[in-house]
Amino acid sequence: MGLFAKLGRSSDLVQGMASRLGIDYGGMVAADPQAQGRKYMRAVLRCSTCRNQDGCSDLQRKVTELAEAPSYCRNAQLLAHLRGN
Repeated sequence: MGLFAKLGRSSDLVQGMASRLGIDYGGMVAADPQAQGRKYMRAVLRCSTCRNQDGCSDLQRKVTELAEAPSYCRNAQLLAHLRGN
């Protein structure tokens, strides 16, 4: 998989995970593009190094809501922080 395809997939997975946790990441970035955009890009880069993207993709296909990110998620701590947990 090429770099841009990998980053595109990772972006989709980050957005999907945030959505399932009730986080409007797109709205956050739109409200403060400079600060939140950087945080979002770091989240995408962390996701791109995950060895379980297929599992994450399968999980997101099966569920529409999550109480917390799975333990393998490289962005679990960030997502918990964004939810206020």
